[in-house]
Amino acid sequence: MDQERNYDVVLYGATGFVGALTAEYLAAHAPAGCRWALAGRNPAKLELLRERLAAIDPACANLPLLRADADDGDALRELAASTRVLATTVGPYIWYGAELVAACAESGTDYVDLTGEPEFVDRMYVEHDARARETGARLVHACGFDSIPADLGAYFTVGQLPAGVPLRVDGFLRSNAFFSGGTLTSALTALSRGPQTLAAARARRLHEPRRFDRRARGPVGTPRYSRETGTWALPLPTLDPAIVARSAAALERYGPDFRYRHYASVKHLPVAVGGTAAIGATVALAQVPPARRWLMNRWEPGRGPDAERRARSWFTVRFVGEGGGRRVFTEVSGGDPGYGETAKMLAESALCLAYDTLPDAAGQLTTAVAMGDALIPRLRKAGITFRVADAR
Repeated sequence: MDQERNYDVVLYGATGFVGALTAEYLAAHAPAGCRWALAGRNPAKLELLRERLAAIDPACANLPLLRADADDGDALRELAASTRVLATTVGPYIWYGAELVAACAESGTDYVDLTGEPEFVDRMYVEHDARARETGARLVHACGFDSIPADLGAYFTVGQLPAGVPLRVDGFLRSNAFFSGGTLTSALTALSRGPQTLAAARARRLHEPRRFDRRARGPVGTPRYSRETGTWALPLPTLDPAIVARSAAALERYGPDFRYRHYASVKHLPVAVGGTAAIGATVALAQVPPARRWLMNRWEPGRGPDAERRARSWFTVRFVGEGGGRRVFTEVSGGDPGYGETAKMLAESALCLAYDTLPDAAGQLTTAVAMGDALIPRLRKAGITFRVADAR
């Protein structure tokens, strides 16, 4: 353990909706002796949160409170240098995240976030991957519902298939969850930045080393009826397929030719048609600034589903994997995906980086590459299911 740093884990953005849930999880589950702290821009809100956490664990009454604004580079560099792992919930990350990634890359600090924004991930790769490799920092984006179930679910599925052969994995998501204002703001921001997202992807391709001996892809599928799941499969244009493909490109276990597709799984055709129309309308409205602002104002950032609604929420991602003449079905499932389970995933990712024996790697990494074999047991112990399933 690095005793030269003041903290093992710092949680930045702790007073936001998901940030507070993550802080509550750490208060209940951080190991004895864990040196952790809360960070944010508002000392008064941090004080109130610390009082709430003390009701979970009286020792939290002494948690350090660290003040830092997202646009204060000096404060963020000091924050990053003070800890071994920095976890942040402050988004949209394209607006508020770049300075913190830069600080962690420069100081050799491990970093985890909850971004689902492709532009941000690609820009951070171009700007900070090389420096992070030099300092030993592990920059791990998308450590929540985007994209741990898909990334570690595909990793788990590949482990059930033969090695050294072409592999195909499809993931089918079902959930009944609601979203918060912060999630809506991040999603609408990403949808409104199509040209910038394409430009960031092109820049990444110019910087990323190419491999000619292996191929890994995460294409957008087409709507179809899935006989494997007995549902209508609608392609989800999220960050998840790109994350899975990057894991596959980095790890030989995914075989010489790997493909992953990610779908929403809908039982009834009218619902599938309506859902497709709603997504299309949201994408269109996101391109018009007044309409986008109106949508964002419908749900104020910092608010989300109450505890009762979250307790009724659930998710399941069913994976169908094929290769070498073998077909397997696996499943990752849990409770409220966007908030309760996302807070759990972020907290366990930070603790995993802080305490577990992990592969010798640095730079911008996926969860599967950075900590797959250690993080899956952690998440299982925390109540998220990874299992081999029966065919349906």
